[in-house]
Amino acid sequence: MLPKRRVFDSRRPLLSVVVPCYNEAEVLAHTHDRLSRVLDGLPDFDCEQIYVDDGSADGTWDLINSLARSSGSTRAMRLSRNFGHQNACLAGLREARGDAVVVIDADLQDPPEVIAEMAALWRDGWSVVSARRRSRAGETVFKRATAAVFYRVLGAVSDRPPELDTGDFRLMDRELVELLSVSLEQDLYLRGAVSWFGLPETSVTYDRDARYAGASKYTLRKMLALSRNGLLANSSLPLRLPAYVGALALVGGATAAAVRRDVRLLAASGAFGVQALALGVVGEYLDAVLRQVRGRPHYVVGERLEAISGSVHLEERVAL
Repeated sequence: MLPKRRVFDSRRPLLSVVVPCYNEAEVLAHTHDRLSRVLDGLPDFDCEQIYVDDGSADGTWDLINSLARSSGSTRAMRLSRNFGHQNACLAGLREARGDAVVVIDADLQDPPEVIAEMAALWRDGWSVVSARRRSRAGETVFKRATAAVFYRVLGAVSDRPPELDTGDFRLMDRELVELLSVSLEQDLYLRGAVSWFGLPETSVTYDRDARYAGASKYTLRKMLALSRNGLLANSSLPLRLPAYVGALALVGGATAAAVRRDVRLLAASGAFGVQALALGVVGEYLDAVLRQVRGRPHYVVGERLEAISGSVHLEERVAL
């Protein structure tokens, strides 16, 4: 059943758009212009844009300064160093004041025009509107294939699987943003956490574009780290995997012993493999537990730009 439509009698709802950025100086001005046109075309909403500079080493922060000074609806924050995409998204969510909040990357692979459809579905009562990728232009066959396999594996083993073929481009209701903002979970995997809360969720489909300019900042190492965090945060299967592998090894060893008399080498290599796998899986979880108990903040804000009556107010060194 469709959720109850939201009605605002005395005011227009505020829509916040969070844009995490890392070395996006080549594309950011185009992103801002295109996003601003989309938000200007939403007469039923007041809108704000929040840029989060995740420790860029190019001219991204200078450009954000310029954009903030030319727009009274633009705010920004600069993290003290590169804390990673997920933490930059979390920083923007905590900064956002909107009744609904959209997260979109700065590279224009995710078209801002989809936001209008998301906002309409939110007005219809949906708490989460995810953007489902129908196609992925400009990406290698390897990346498309591994992404498809990962999301399906994650969906199969997760306690609460996220929407298939979606990233962090989505709209979230204020209620969900508040829940995410107070999360103490280290290595937060946002798309998994969104589904875990179980709020009413729907999706829109779109064709993902190639990057407008520059190169992807998601290296293979970062993609593997994100995949690892997603599996550890959303499934207990890896902890059980050594037991399954060990059982298979025992059955295999017993079968081989029944067929051949000398299976010492096979048994020794199988036992070593099972032990190594078990220690590796347990080690990954212990590493995650260690990071959690340290209790370090997800990020540190170096500077914040706050629009006040057409001017820009600068705050420095605000730790979160």
